[in-house]
Amino acid sequence: MSHTIAKSSASGHEAKPKTGTWALLALAISAFGIGTTEFVPVGLLASIAEDLNIGITLAGLLISGYAIGVAVGAPILTALTNRMSRKSLLMTLMVVFIVGNIVAALSPSFELLLVARFITAFSHGVFFSIGATIAVQLVSPEKKGSAIALMFTGLTIAIVTGVPLGTFIGQAFGWRATFWGVALLGVIAIISSAVLIPKNLKQSPPSKLSDMFRLLTNGRLMLGFLITAFGYGGTFVAFTYLTPLLHDVTGLSHGFINILLIAYGIAVAFGNSLGGKLANKNPIRVLFWMFIVQAAVLVLLTFLAPFKIAGIIGVILMGLLAFMNVPGLQLYIVQLAEKYVPSAVDVASAINIAAFNIGIAVGSIVGGIVIDSLGLVHTPWIGAIMVAIAIILSGISAKLERN
Repeated sequence: MSHTIAKSSASGHEAKPKTGTWALLALAISAFGIGTTEFVPVGLLASIAEDLNIGITLAGLLISGYAIGVAVGAPILTALTNRMSRKSLLMTLMVVFIVGNIVAALSPSFELLLVARFITAFSHGVFFSIGATIAVQLVSPEKKGSAIALMFTGLTIAIVTGVPLGTFIGQAFGWRATFWGVALLGVIAIISSAVLIPKNLKQSPPSKLSDMFRLLTNGRLMLGFLITAFGYGGTFVAFTYLTPLLHDVTGLSHGFINILLIAYGIAVAFGNSLGGKLANKNPIRVLFWMFIVQAAVLVLLTFLAPFKIAGIIGVILMGLLAFMNVPGLQLYIVQLAEKYVPSAVDVASAINIAAFNIGIAVGSIVGGIVIDSLGLVHTPWIGAIMVAIAIILSGISAKLERN
């Protein structure tokens, strides 16, 4: 679907820059809602755990369980819905999103809440897989990385405003009110898609579940998926439990943590934008150096966390690097798929979204194990080990590119 795409319609009409910009905005709005629902439990874990009478580590499954839902749903549902109109599919996904968050808001038990999160995650996985391939067809080829970054801006703005605001609402009115608010975001997103997304988007070549097998048995693409999982997931060893880390280790008040979450989100947004620009030319080379800096920052945060000012600086630096690699990771997979399995670019994109979320799930679960065995302060350097694996894999992939 994304191939060397500079046109937006199957009939061959030139893509209008203005139309493309508005369509990207609609994608960003949907990404904002989805990003908010993915990460808002980070600020609500303690409230949910207390209300439902469970431990903080068990509550962490709301992050990892959601990520597993994305990982399971993204590639399978993207392949199964390949023949649907892109616009109709986007709107259907937002219906699933709205219903899932309403069920979460009404959940009387942790088990039902976890199931609601798992089902909501299906919309997330398919949205970001097709969203990335839609985004790159709305711009000229040399701006593909920036287009993906613009779509993911909705995700990063969610971290800037959606997560802190959702945390504030949850603390003031109860965590259920936050999920009602996120469902309302879904309503705004579906209206935006209806109005701003063009109907004549280029349809993907028909793909089958067998394409998934071809992608997963291609060594170069598997290497790319592993880079995504380890490089992106490493931060979540610490980020999943960022609120208790800042409260219990750094000694910050909950009110100040909300402010710091906004600063973290701003750093994420800046890093994502910069990462998109850097990734436009040679994503794998850029990713290699990004991961080195990211691992160094995570190790540094371990030593800075017990000190208020130093810990704040460390967290902001972690935010700067946390999403900087996202546009490059997604663009690299799209490029590899165009080269090796061109009939299944959408499915490749979906598997990479699954890889992102496998990384989140593994990082969250590892973080919980680290907390139970070593303590909160050890989560950042353990995360750095995951990123170090991505450094090695990126170096191997970059070397293969040169051969």
